[in-house]
Order: sequence, then C-alpha cells, then structure tokens
Amino acid sequence: MSSSEGFPAVFYSEPGVLGLLANVISAFLVALQNFAQVNTNILANGTENILAGVHLILIGGVTQLVAGLMSFRKYDHLGGTAFITFSALWSSFGATRIILGANSPLNVTSNILDLKNTSVANDSSSVSLPPISESAVAGLVAYISVAFTLSFCSATTNYIMPFVFGAITLTLIFEAVGLFSQWALILSGIFELVIVVFGLYGAIALLLKGVTQRYILPGFGNALFNVLLLGTANKSSSKANDEEKKKNTKYAEPMALGNLCSVISPFIFAFYCFGYIKSFYVGAVWVSINSIAQLYASYYGYLRNDVYFATKYCVHSMYWLVKSWEEFILTVLINVNNLDSSRARMTGDWFFLVTALILWLMSLNRNKLEIIHNGFFVLLTISTIPQINTVSYYRFFGAVCSMYTTLSLYATFASLINSIAEKALIPIGTEMVSSKSFQNVLFALKQRITKANELPAFTNVQLPDALFYICNGLAALSAIQSANMDQAQAHLSIPWVLIPGTLIQLYVSRIQVRGGRRFGSVLPFCYAAIWATWTWLRFAGHLLNIDPSSDGGFTAGAIAFLIVNMFLVILALYVNVVLLIVTVIMEVIIICFLLFTLERLPLPLEGVMLALFSFVCIYGQTASFANHMFGKQLIPLGDSLFKVGASKKKDQVPLPCSIASSRKTSGLRTIAKILDSGHVCGIPTDTVYALAASCKHPKAIEGIYNIKERPAEKPICICISSLDQLSAVHPPFSPLLWEFMNHVYPGGMSCIVKKGEWLKKLGVGAAYDHVGTKDSIMIRVPDHTVTAHLVNMTGPLAITSANPSGEPDSIHHDMVISRLGHKIDAVLCDGDSNELVASTVINCTKIDEEGITILREGCVPTVRVMQIFEQVKNKLD
Repeated sequence: MSSSEGFPAVFYSEPGVLGLLANVISAFLVALQNFAQVNTNILANGTENILAGVHLILIGGVTQLVAGLMSFRKYDHLGGTAFITFSALWSSFGATRIILGANSPLNVTSNILDLKNTSVANDSSSVSLPPISESAVAGLVAYISVAFTLSFCSATTNYIMPFVFGAITLTLIFEAVGLFSQWALILSGIFELVIVVFGLYGAIALLLKGVTQRYILPGFGNALFNVLLLGTANKSSSKANDEEKKKNTKYAEPMALGNLCSVISPFIFAFYCFGYIKSFYVGAVWVSINSIAQLYASYYGYLRNDVYFATKYCVHSMYWLVKSWEEFILTVLINVNNLDSSRARMTGDWFFLVTALILWLMSLNRNKLEIIHNGFFVLLTISTIPQINTVSYYRFFGAVCSMYTTLSLYATFASLINSIAEKALIPIGTEMVSSKSFQNVLFALKQRITKANELPAFTNVQLPDALFYICNGLAALSAIQSANMDQAQAHLSIPWVLIPGTLIQLYVSRIQVRGGRRFGSVLPFCYAAIWATWTWLRFAGHLLNIDPSSDGGFTAGAIAFLIVNMFLVILALYVNVVLLIVTVIMEVIIICFLLFTLERLPLPLEGVMLALFSFVCIYGQTASFANHMFGKQLIPLGDSLFKVGASKKKDQVPLPCSIASSRKTSGLRTIAKILDSGHVCGIPTDTVYALAASCKHPKAIEGIYNIKERPAEKPICICISSLDQLSAVHPPFSPLLWEFMNHVYPGGMSCIVKKGEWLKKLGVGAAYDHVGTKDSIMIRVPDHTVTAHLVNMTGPLAITSANPSGEPDSIHHDMVISRLGHKIDAVLCDGDSNELVASTVINCTKIDEEGITILREGCVPTVRVMQIFEQVKNKLD
C-alpha cells in the first residue's frame, strides 16, 4: 500500500504525531519565556526574542505545516485544516518576536510589557515601528475565534484534540491580555503547559497506533459527542455531497481551510480600518503568512481537480496580499499628504471587482452560503475602489471586513462539520441554479455567437488557465501609468504588479509543472519574469536608485524578452486564439518597455495595450473557468490555428497485452471472456487497480503470485458484486457482523471473516484453498459500477493490487500496462483510479467477543471505521 509518489502509505500514517509535537515544543518555549519574565521582571532582550521567533517559525510553523500537508493527503479534514492554521499562527507569532527582538533594547526592567515606544531607524529618516501590542492583538483575537471553532469541531472526532485546541484558545486570550498586563502571562504559561501535557499524550497515543495499527491508549477512535447530534442532513445537499465524495477522496477537502483564512485577514484589516492599529507593519506580516496558508487551500483544490475552489482561494489570497502590502507602503515606507489623488489614478481594484463578479456568477450552481459568501467578497472589492468616494474609504472597508469575517467564520464551521460528517448537517442552503440549467444558458449564448448545434463533449482547458489570465490581467491593468504619475503612485503600484504578476504567477507555473504541461509552465514563468523586471525599473527604480540614463541592461533584457515571447507566440498557434491574442499583445507591451528604456515611449500607446491585454485576460479567465468547471467548451476560446500531427500507426509501439475500454459493453465482455478462460487481467476498482483471476481457475490465482512476485504467505482476497450475493448463501454471521457489513459495503473497506462451506456455495469452489488463509477470508465489495458488472458476468474474483510486490499501487491503467503488461493477458482501461491507496483492511473474525481491529489503514481513515462500528454497536444494544 503506497502513494503515487512512491512513499509507502504508512509514511502518511499518523501525521498528527508531528503536528501535536510541534504545538508542544512551541507552547513550552513560550511558557518558559513568560515565566522567566514574570519572575525576573526583565523583558527578553533582542537576541532572545529573535532566537525564540526563529524556533517558533521552524518548529511551530514549518514542521507543523508538513504535518498539515500530510494530513490532507491522508484525507483528514480536521487535521489538515488545524495543523496548517496553527502553523500560520506560530509563524506569525514567531515573526512578531523577531520584529520585536530586532527593534528592542537589550535589557528593560518593567512590571508591564510595554512595547508601545519601540521604533526603528531608517537610513534617511526615523520610521515609527507600530506598537507591537496593538498590532499583534488583532491577529491574536482573530485566531481565538478560529481556535475555538477547531476545538469544538475536534470534539466530534476524539477527546484529546479538544483539550489541546481548547488550551491554545485560552492561551491566545491571555497572550493578548499579557501584551498589556503582566499577570495574564502567568495564566498563559499555565495553559501552555496544558498544551504540553495533552499534546504529548496525544502524540504518544497516535505514535503507538501508527506502529501497531490499533488503538493502545484511549483518546482517539471515540468522540466526545457524535457529530450527527449537530443536525439533520438535508437530503438534497447530502446527495450532492455523496456524489462529490466518490470523485474526490484522494485529498481532504480544502474549503474549511480556505474559509478559515478568510476569517483572519479581514479581521486584522477591520482593526486597522477602525483606527485601532496606526501602522500596518506587523499586520502585513500576519496577513501575508495567513495568505500563504490560503494558497495551500487553493493548491489542494487543484489536487482535487476543483477549479472553483482552486481559483477562489488563490484570488482571495492575492487580494489580501496586495491590500496588506499596499497599506504597509502607506504607513511605513512613505508619508503622503494627498493620498486620495494618488489612489484615484490606480485601476487595479476594478479588475478585482470584475473577477469577484465572475466568481459569484460561477457559484450560482452551488449552495446559498457559497453565493452569499461570494456576494460579500464582491462588496469587499467595491469598498476598496478609490474612485468611489460616497463614504469614507476606511470606514466602508472596515465595516464590510467585519461582516465578511462573521460570515467566513460560519462558513468555516459549516464546511468542517459537514466534511467530518460527510453530510450537510449545518445548514448551507440548496443550489440556486442546477448545473444542467447553467450549462444550457452558457451554451445558448455560445449558439448565438458560433451557431453551434451540439453541446460540446469535452474541453482542452486546464485547471490553472483561469489563474494565469487573472494574474496577468491584474498586473497589466495595475501597470497603467498616467502622464502625471507621482512617486506615491509608483510606490503603491509595486505590490499590485509584483504580487499577482510575479509571485502568484510562479505558483501558477508550479501547478502547471505538476500537471505535466510543458508549454503551460513555461508561459507563466516567462511572464512572471517580465512583470518582475517591469516593477523593478518602472515603479521601484527610485527606491533602488536606478539612474534612467544607465539602464542599458534593461534594454538588453527587453530585447531578450522580445525574442522569447516570439517563440511563445508560435507555440500559442497550437493552443487557441485567445492565448494567441494575449501573447501577441504582450509582444507589443514588451516593445513599449524597450522604448521606455530608450526614452522614446509613447505613453498613450502603452496604456491602450495594457488595457486591451487586461480585457482579453478577463474574457480568457471567464471562458477557462466555465469550460473547466463543466468539462465542456461552453465559452469559445477559438481553435488552434495549427494542429499537432497525429502519430502514425506504423510508428506506434505495440502494447504488451490486450486492452479494453470500461466504457463499452464489448470491453467488459472481452475481459470477462479472458477471465473465464483462466487468464489474469488488470481491472479498476473503487480504490486502485487490481489483478484479477476467476475463482473457477486455481491455476490463474497461483499465476498472480508469480506475476507480482508476491510472497506465498500473503493471502489473496475475493471480490463480489454486492452484499446480496453473500446473503444468498446464508453464511453463519452474527447480527452485529451483518449490520456492520451493511454499513461498510460497498466501499473502500475489506472485511476479514471466518471461512466455511458457505464459500463453496458462493462460487469459490475449486479456489477454496487458494484464497485467504486456512481459517479466514477477506471480502471486497467495491463501490464501482464497472467492477460490479464484471463480477456479475464472471462470478467471484480473486484480486490483489496490480503492482509488483513492494512497489507503489497502480493509479492509472497505463501504470498496469507498463509494469505488468508483459506478464498478464489484458487490462480493462478506466483512466485514473478513485484513490491513491488501497482499501482499509478490518479484522472481523472476533467482532462479537473483542470488536474489530484495523490491520491496514487505507483510503478510509481508522477513525471513520471505528465511528461506524460504534454506531452499529449502539444501534443493536
């Protein structure tokens, strides 16, 4: 059992150990500092704070981030969300300590932690550092509400995490108070020790469970209360969620993490907008770290092939990053008297508004909570448009941030509870428009433009394409300069061009690389370099002391960009018309940049080209978003002008075995016939691909051992199509076992039961001694239509994962063909598997006496299996 990357699945077994230990060490470090300060009345000096901050970032931040990423791969909604959230918390806390340490006296004696007079000297002038107490308290209060939510939700899965997360909540409360009153540091230290005690116990319990694959110490496997007590599932929502689960169980759902990050950033901005924070120095750091966490929500949306959430959370992360560094520049780097006139010439906010409206439009086929949430984001973008002066800029923005924070907190709670329960227990509302109706509307618009007769069956659009257009469109519109641009506008334009055009676009390039698109990753990478150079010369030149008369290096660079982009134009000829237009306009924009370095730039031409480029990107993002979301070319992007020549059949390498398509009845019949003839085939299941042999042919089952080089002591399980097939032969199972199997089948779980003569009635017959052990047999009932139909044709099959023994599981039919095709007779091709790992194996041979034991944790987490078992036991008691 292993992942697609070659790591054994046990590597992801218990990432909670790493996450809990990261919290334990971080809390212990802060507790030591708090107790030392209270006892000595001496504040930690600069070096101590810097070292503490570095340790908090490395241990509480980076190490816990690894635990969160592993938890997402383990399909652990709570663990993934909580560990990445607290990773951002400890990183922010550590960064604040570093800022404090870098700008504080070596030794200060004080009864109260007074940090309000700290200042930092600049080479040219003295720039006032923000009061750390006022700046940090906004972030701490924001995380208090988040930590409480996570603590409550964790009570539905176990009874160790609620104490750890609850202690973190109380710690944050007293840390916030401790910024002003020293007595609170004592209570904060006490609760940090509670984190240490419960965190250590939880880490040991999970470590033992990971090693033994069973619960040795109590605390996990049972919840403080059943999540189903929180509400009754809405039938329509539950049905939609169930359909989603079958498609996306490789990684945990990122919605809770994305919504949670949308609590922190607007909360900090609300404090700032209402005048509580005078400078956004520390605030920019907290928002930036939180925005990085939100990028991870976008990344896991991408891994789940969900263009909607991948795009939404990336746009939100970009928005808060741009806004935070804009305010940082205003409050720390420059002093502007006439800010309104400088801001009024900036146009980037309008692109955010258009993008927000597109997100809202694309959410019409989702639940009402999602629509309302996107509606408030539209209101956020409106509140920051500098050209709208109906009310005070900061009051309007602060009020909307407050409402958006509250709504995001509810969305976090709802998405996390519903993900844990795998049902819509917390009300989120039904969809406003069905996906089918939405598609029909878009297709009707397409018909008016292209006169298309049939609904397209597929699209060539890739998931990151929408983000590519968003990044470049925002950077281009923000780069437009007026003839009378002042220094303040140039400084404010830096984050507007650099963050989306370079930093976020490098993220887009990264996910394009992971997607295997060679050209797709080159394009955003090259454009990221162009926008970085543009920002360097056009907006940051004064800060970097670049003399306009000595920018010959930029002239050479512009010529190099022109040559590179010419090749990109040629490559775009093979993609679509919209991308071709984008690359051609970019060529003209680079020419404008070249003319600027030669001091021959006609500024109106550049402005027109940048605006035109941005408008094309708006169309490109809308079309790419809609087409990928529905998997059809509903909004035309234009066909490629040149087609890549198809490979000639004579040049094709012959396949090592026969193949058949799972989408054709003839394909199923072909595989069934080969199996009935006593041969071995590769078949899809609801988890990973498997090798199958008919139970009518024991020799074929023996052949599986040779094909896989599988040790003889490892038994092979049997696969049946449904539980009805099993009940028809009346095996002597207890009521508890029957009820448990009714709850876990069909699905990604395998139950080991006692062998008996009933197996021969089932159709195992001659293979009785070739499957299972002497006393037990493992039964699989896959939740997979293709597999079920195949087993109905052939009778019970002996199956095992389709990989050489000890190597990663096969998650695509190509992997089966390439690794085992020369040893087997045929492969039933079904594309990507539903999971990255095999089924969870449950020993039920002593279910009535000792309960169940988990022999191997697979695609279904152990916690979920134990919850099902407890529900079944309580039902029968």
